[in-house]
Parts: sequence; structure tokens; C-alpha cells
Amino acid sequence: MNWSSVEKKSVVLKSGLANTIFDNYTMRYFLLSILILAAIPSQGQSADSLKNQIKTLQLEVQDIDLRMKETNKQFKTGVLVSTIGYTVTIAGGLMLGRENDSLGQVLLVAGGATGITGTYLLMDSFNVLAGKRKKKRRR
Repeated sequence: MNWSSVEKKSVVLKSGLANTIFDNYTMRYFLLSILILAAIPSQGQSADSLKNQIKTLQLEVQDIDLRMKETNKQFKTGVLVSTIGYTVTIAGGLMLGRENDSLGQVLLVAGGATGITGTYLLMDSFNVLAGKRKKKRRR
């Protein structure tokens, strides 16, 4: 191995790449320091602004808590109604083709309607939680 060729390559790499790498790191630190300085709030707005932000966050948390309580009840109701409905549907399906065929058909329709209603309640509870419930119009 020829050491002079290794030294020449390292000199070429140092002169070309080192400047580029140094410039990239310098630029990164410069941009990072600008972002940090821009993020530091001024002293005049800190006390009142922080109090207002805390009050706003407290109101938002209370709103979320209220929606969670409302959603929890509706979610449980939807699960119960859909479970009963689909259980009745299965029972009606098992009765088809036997001596209680007409009762099985009625149970299929009634259980399906009940299950769909429960599923709607379940899906609507998620809309309440997300705050996407449509407001009812009063005439």
C-alpha cells in the first residue's frame, strides 16, 4: 500500500468534504439557536398570557370531561341494545325451518332492527365524544 496516495486522498477529502460538513453543522446550529430564541416568550406577556392559557385549557378539559360522561352512558346503552338485538336475530335464525317458523321470521326482523338501532347509538356516541354531533334545529 502506498502511503502517499492515502495522504493525497485524505487531503482531498478534508478540503472538499470537511468544509461542506462544517458548513452543514454550522447552519444547523445557527438555525437551531434562532428557533430557540424565537420560542422564548417576552417577559411582559408571560404572567397574563399564561393565566389566560391555563383558564382556556381548564375549560377545554371540563368540556372533554362532560362529553366523556355523556358518551359513556350512550356507549353502554348502544352496546346493550345491539347485543340484545343481534342475540334475538340469532335466536330467530335458529327457529327458521322448524315448527316455530313464523316466530323465527318475526324475531329475525325485530332483532335486526334492534341491533341496527343499538349500532347507531354506539356510533353516535363516538360523534358526541369528538364533538361532531349535529345541533338539533328548533322550529
